[in-house]
Amino acid sequence: MPVAIITGASKGLGRALAAALAGRGWDLVVDARSAGPLEAAARELRRTGVRVVALPGDVADGAHRAALVAAAREWGRLDLLVNNASVLGAAPLVRLSGHALDGLRAALEVNVVAPLGLAQEALPLLRTSSHLPAYAGGVVTGDADKDDGHKDLHPYIGTGGAILNISSDAAVEAYETWGGYGATKAALERLSAVLAEEEPGLRVWWVDPGDMRTDLYAAAVPDDDGSGRPLPTTVVPGLLRLLDGPAASGRYVAADLLDGAR
Repeated sequence: MPVAIITGASKGLGRALAAALAGRGWDLVVDARSAGPLEAAARELRRTGVRVVALPGDVADGAHRAALVAAAREWGRLDLLVNNASVLGAAPLVRLSGHALDGLRAALEVNVVAPLGLAQEALPLLRTSSHLPAYAGGVVTGDADKDDGHKDLHPYIGTGGAILNISSDAAVEAYETWGGYGATKAALERLSAVLAEEEPGLRVWWVDPGDMRTDLYAAAVPDDDGSGRPLPTTVVPGLLRLLDGPAASGRYVAADLLDGAR
C-alpha cells in the first residue's frame, strides 16, 4: 500500500485529504498539535482498514519531524508528503505596522522552516517511491499560461514520490492584514519551486486551495461570516487529480484542478 505523511491532519483540509487517501487504501502517518483531536481523527481513519500512526507534536520541532519520517520508514516506503500544518502569526490578523515580530518568526518556523526540514528528512524515502504514474501522454498543468511568473517545471517522466505544500492566494496577492501570513506562504512557494528544480525525479506541487470554511480562517478574520465558504472536502478532488494526473511539478489552484476534472 502507498504511504503518506500529512501534517495538520486533525481537522480541516488535512483531515479531509487523509480521509480520502484512507478510502483509497493509503497507509498514513498523521500529525497535529493537539493529541485528543488527532487521535479522534486517527480512529475514524482506521475504520477504513488502513494502518494509521498518529503522532501529536509541533512540526517546528526537529525531533518530531524525524519521528514522523521514522514511522513511514518502519513501513519501508513513503510516496507522498503533505505539508499542510500552518499558523497565522497573529490571530486575528493585523496590519504589518502592528504585527508582532515574534508572531512572524513563529509563522516562519511552522510555515516555511518546518516544511523544508520535513522534506529533508523524507527525501531518501521519496526518491525511491514508484507509486505515481509517469508522464505518458497528457499532463495536468499548473499556471503556465498565466502571466504571473509561474510555470510548469518538469513536463517529463519523474521516478519518485511527491511533496504537496499547501499555500494560499495570499502568497501572490496583497491583501490588507494578510502580509505576515502571506509572506510565509510566498517563501514556501519559492522553496517549493527551487526544490522541484533540484529534485527532478520527484513531483513537487504547491497549491492554493482557495477560500475554505476552516478554523484557521475563522481565527484570522473572526468578524467575517464564513458560513458561505466551501468546506475543505470540496477541495480534495482537485488534490487527488494531482495524484491521478499525472501532474508536473508546479503551482496549482484547486479551483482550476476541479474545473479540469469536470
